[in-house]
Amino acid sequence: MGLRLKFNIALLLAMVVGASIAGYFAHRLLQDNAREEVLDSARIMLQSAVAVRGYTVGEIKPLLAMQQKRQFIKQTVPAYAARQYIEQVQKEYPDYNYKEATLNPTNPASRATDWETDIINHFRTHDEAHELIGERATATGRMLYLGRPIKITNAACLACHSTPAAAPDTMIEAYGSANGFGWQHNEVVGAQIVTVPMSLPLARADKAFVAFMSSIIGVFVVIVLLINVLLHFVVIRPVTVMAAKANEVSMGALTAEELEIKGNDEISSLGQSFNRMHRSLANAVSMLEDDD
Repeated sequence: MGLRLKFNIALLLAMVVGASIAGYFAHRLLQDNAREEVLDSARIMLQSAVAVRGYTVGEIKPLLAMQQKRQFIKQTVPAYAARQYIEQVQKEYPDYNYKEATLNPTNPASRATDWETDIINHFRTHDEAHELIGERATATGRMLYLGRPIKITNAACLACHSTPAAAPDTMIEAYGSANGFGWQHNEVVGAQIVTVPMSLPLARADKAFVAFMSSIIGVFVVIVLLINVLLHFVVIRPVTVMAAKANEVSMGALTAEELEIKGNDEISSLGQSFNRMHRSLANAVSMLEDDD
């Protein structure tokens, strides 16, 4: 096995190990960044829904207080306002969703599904939890969900959800008296849940990973080529010439020309040493011939 082959095998092993380590950490970093990007989108979306709720309670509901006594106006309900806002967003981003999922809602559209019920029960059994993040597989791909508990901390909410007798007559006329009652103070009755698709950010991360690894491999290939060129001119060719000269001298050609030495590196020092040995050998043979 030649020196060049040995050197290239070692270089290839180093390249594979280095690329594998770099690829592992790069892929992990890109995937984590993609997930953080999705999570940021979910938090922005959730905060936007909270802002709409606050605007509805603070400005819309007081304006319609008198009309509310004659007819139930659903636009004064914060959950309805947030849902309408999300529906507008979904016209451009259909995979993005926000829902105020409730175990016993007034509006059947807000009733929690099985997986949403699991989130609500998590908050009901973990009072210290204020946020839950997870992933779930859907028909359109992986989705990240962000949930926050809906807890009755304002006693004013119980005016509509404690008993049918305490609720406004207009609300009973609109939704009936079968659902949305029996809520208790400090009870977790539901959860605000945002779902955001992960497919696009993850695809971008994979694309960036492929580009990064391609550039890394390209750089390694260029380095290998440059090192091989340098190895040939600095080591392989001088050693080959030296080996040929040593073979010539060993066959008795003591009067052969000495090696032409250029440079001051280790190969040059080896060549100078070989020339000295050549001269010493020629002188020794010459002295033996003179004695004869």
